[in-house]
Amino acid sequence: MIFCAKIPPMKTLIATKRSKADKLEDVRAKGMIPAVVYGASVENTPISVSSIDFIKAFKEAGESSTLVVDIEGKKVDVLIHDVQFDPVKSFPLHADFLAVDMNKPIEVSIELEFTGVSQAEKSGLGSLMKVLHEVEIKGLPKDLPHTIAVDISSLETLADQIHAKDIVLPAGITLLTDGMEVVALVAPAKAEKEEEAAPVDLSAIEVEKKGKKEEEGAGEEAK
Repeated sequence: MIFCAKIPPMKTLIATKRSKADKLEDVRAKGMIPAVVYGASVENTPISVSSIDFIKAFKEAGESSTLVVDIEGKKVDVLIHDVQFDPVKSFPLHADFLAVDMNKPIEVSIELEFTGVSQAEKSGLGSLMKVLHEVEIKGLPKDLPHTIAVDISSLETLADQIHAKDIVLPAGITLLTDGMEVVALVAPAKAEKEEEAAPVDLSAIEVEKKGKKEEEGAGEEAK
């Protein structure tokens, strides 16, 4: 089995402080996203960041990889802790940055990224079942991967399973999820038996109808 943990390079977001009196609509109209930074040795600080830069950083780091927020010259190591999106346009409206101590391990959930092709599924033995979509890990912020790639090509038969303990993590990272948790498997295909209706003999029906009409006619003549 081949597993790969992706650790993106640390990205820096340039931020400016904003007043709590600033209208959020005005901030967004300038192409910025209102946000807030809080956490380790940092006071609750309202900021704004470029929407274009944030979207790019969020795609690369997600909520599990650290990045740096440069607040007017003061650099803070953070995780993207929460993002509010527009329910219609799916555009980020607000972000929470959690300041972290780079020397202290933290616990996060890491998304699993399934790659490859299962031979068992390809041969028609069954369908792939992704049981787990993320795992819990612990480690220093700088070592946290963005995603973990899981190669499903090892699922060659219905007896094969991938467990959490099979995942190879970066040095310094500890798996918190139960190692025996099933990550993926191929479930047997269900045999679909369709009951075929017996063919209808139309000629027999016509003969039967004709016979009945003749009997009725003969009965009337006898009266």
